[in-house]
Amino acid sequence: MQTLNHNQQLPIYTLEPDEIAGNKNFRLYQFEGTLPNQSELLIPHRKNHYLIVLIRKANSRQWIDMTPYILKDNTVYFSGPSHIIVKEGFKQLWSTGIAFTKEFLSLQENASLSKLPLIQNPHNGHELTLTTADLDFVEDILAKINVEYQSQSEWQQRMLTAYLTVLLTYLSRLYIEQFKGGDHSADKLLLKSFQAKINECYRELREVSDYASLLNISAGHLSELVKIQSGKPAIKHIHERLILEAQRLLFHTNHALKEIAFDLGFSDTSYFNRFFKRETGLTPSAYRASIRKMYH
Repeated sequence: MQTLNHNQQLPIYTLEPDEIAGNKNFRLYQFEGTLPNQSELLIPHRKNHYLIVLIRKANSRQWIDMTPYILKDNTVYFSGPSHIIVKEGFKQLWSTGIAFTKEFLSLQENASLSKLPLIQNPHNGHELTLTTADLDFVEDILAKINVEYQSQSEWQQRMLTAYLTVLLTYLSRLYIEQFKGGDHSADKLLLKSFQAKINECYRELREVSDYASLLNISAGHLSELVKIQSGKPAIKHIHERLILEAQRLLFHTNHALKEIAFDLGFSDTSYFNRFFKRETGLTPSAYRASIRKMYH
C-alpha cells in the first residue's frame, strides 16, 4: 500500500499482510521466475520496513539512495525505512525476501535485533557478498523460516524470531567483515547513538546541545567524544545528515527548491541555498543538474 507522508514528499510503501500469515509486521516474499511488482518500478519511494533479500538471479538494476546496484546472483541486499529505493526493469526474479517493521523490532523478544550492525548499518552499505558456505547457511535458514511461516502453530512467532535472530546475527558478522567495522567500545556505541538520534530528529534539532540532552550528557563531552571517535566535529554530523536528505530529494524528486527547503526545516530558501553551497560547494540547482547528468 502506498501512502504519502507530507514530511517526506515521497511515497511510502507499507508492509501488507499476506493471506498465509496475516502478520502486518513480518512477511516472507518468494519469487520463482516471476516479475516484480510493476507498480513500484521507476518510482522513487521509501518503505516503512526493513527488507533483507537473497537474490538468486535477477539481472536487473535498482538504486538505493543515489547508488545504483546491478543485482548479482547469490548475493544479499538490504535496506531500511530511511532509504530511498528506485527499481528498474521488468525482468524475471528469483529471490527470497524477509520484511519486518520497526514495530516488530520493538517487541520485547526482538529488542536486541535493533542493535545488530546489519540493522544499524553504520557504513550505509546495502550489498553482502556470499561465499559458497555463506550461501548454504543462508539458504538453510531461509528454508527453515519458510516452513515456520507456512505453519499456523502456537510456536510460530517464537520460531520465526529464533531463526531470524540467527540469520541477522550471521549477516551482521559478514557485514562487519566486509565493511571493516567492529569497534564496539562504549565511546563508539555512544557515537552510534548520537548518529541514530540525528537520523530521527535532524529536521527539528540542529544544535549539538539538543542531542546532548537526548543522550543525557553534556554538550562539551559529546563534542569531544564525537571528534575523537569520528575525526569530525559533532555539528558536522548534523549538517551531513541534512545534506544527505537534501541530495536524496534533489536527485529523486522534481520538487521545487522551496518545497525541499521547507521539508528540511528551513523557513527561508535563500538560507537553504547558502547552507547547501557552503557544505557541498554547489548550489542545490547546480547539484541537481550535475548529478542527473552523471547518471542519465
